[in-house]
Amino acid sequence: MSIRHYSPRRNRRGRMSPRMNALLATVLAIAISLQIAYPLIDGEALRLLTIAVVYWGAGAMLLHALMAYGSRYAFTYLGFTFFYALLIENIGVATSWPFGEYSYSPDLGFQLFSVPLVVPFAWIMIAHPVLVISRRIAGFWVFLYGGVAMAAWDLFLDPLMVTSGRWTWKVTGAHVPFQPEVPLSNTFGWLLTGMGLIALLHLMLPRDRRKISPSFSAVDIFVAWTLFSGVIGNLFFFHRPGIALFAGSIFGAVTTPYFFARWLGRP
Repeated sequence: MSIRHYSPRRNRRGRMSPRMNALLATVLAIAISLQIAYPLIDGEALRLLTIAVVYWGAGAMLLHALMAYGSRYAFTYLGFTFFYALLIENIGVATSWPFGEYSYSPDLGFQLFSVPLVVPFAWIMIAHPVLVISRRIAGFWVFLYGGVAMAAWDLFLDPLMVTSGRWTWKVTGAHVPFQPEVPLSNTFGWLLTGMGLIALLHLMLPRDRRKISPSFSAVDIFVAWTLFSGVIGNLFFFHRPGIALFAGSIFGAVTTPYFFARWLGRP
């Protein structure tokens, strides 16, 4: 009689081809490299770099969405997020609701109505990773967690863009802590619109990954880099330690549960 040892099979998905993984890694590496160069240049080069950072970041997250969840997810995500962001931003510029009174500089390139084309792609760049981390840990509260994450991300973005003149605010009331140039209404606007976007994406987009798909390492790296670069950039390059502490604490508090769940939680 033979004794057989039972070894349960691990629930692992197939791996993407090395070529596809290399493509995703390359696009993500370019997006991060462009961000590294941001505080080192100025003038026209900085203007072009600002636009490139958004498109390459959005491209990296769209590529991950396509490879991990398939074409239905990726193209629905791209189209819906683009038009949602474009509508919300045009309403915001025209009516000052829900963000406050602001306007975009022509420096950001071609505009659709009153909003530069690059702006909806900034939403596309961040909404996919936010949806991924929200679905991972938030249960029935995906929309709320996602809205908080979107608003926390903007705490890094807005002061940087205002300082460089990409858009301007009219601040008449309370402002974001350590950001006197950004009204507090902007954060509430991001919370509200972020909750709406993540709620709708959560309802519309499939949740099951493809049988052969990449890991979530690209999302992990992108989210971790956003936190790291926001803190280090404001501490050592932009000389705004208050933003590093305030925005870093909030974005870190939002994303830390995800990293615990990813590396220490369920497989």
